[in-house]
Amino acid sequence: MLEKTEKILRQIEKSAECKYLPIIGPRRGRVLAKIVAQFKPKRVLEVGTLIGDSAILMGKELGSDAEIVTIEIDRGKAEVAKKNIEKAEIKPKVQVIVGDASEVIPKLRRDFDFVFLDGHKSEYLKHLKLIEKKLHQGSVVVADNAGAYAYSMRDYLDYVRNSGRYESHFIKLGKDGLEVSLKL
Repeated sequence: MLEKTEKILRQIEKSAECKYLPIIGPRRGRVLAKIVAQFKPKRVLEVGTLIGDSAILMGKELGSDAEIVTIEIDRGKAEVAKKNIEKAEIKPKVQVIVGDASEVIPKLRRDFDFVFLDGHKSEYLKHLKLIEKKLHQGSVVVADNAGAYAYSMRDYLDYVRNSGRYESHFIKLGKDGLEVSLKL
């Protein structure tokens, strides 16, 4: 199964390169997968599915007792993501929700152990504040593009680094990176 998952990820990477889609890619993706493997969350929320690569990367590190809820605003990309996720045959149950995360998050009725933010960078703080009540001590929030788009998300970075609600650090990966924040 892992072989099939890796094959699908390589296909997604090739497709994204041809279509200039901003996927997480292999370098940041490996680090995201390591973080998920370290914390082994049972309930994951992803904001910004695109074509499913991040959900697959996270899902391949989790068992069948885990669940991933992923939100994508673009219906066409969400459909592609669903197909890619199905083909990858990852163990967790994955629910792809089509809609604006700002409207979807308040309707979610569960708590989350892990959040991956990869939507519009300027909305990271808004999305975090909407989901914050559904996080517990020890929940992990990972924000993509915290290097290349730090300016667009400076309010978010200031909040996770200085609010006293998170222990947060930046993982630099080339010209970009991930902000990893542990809820206190």
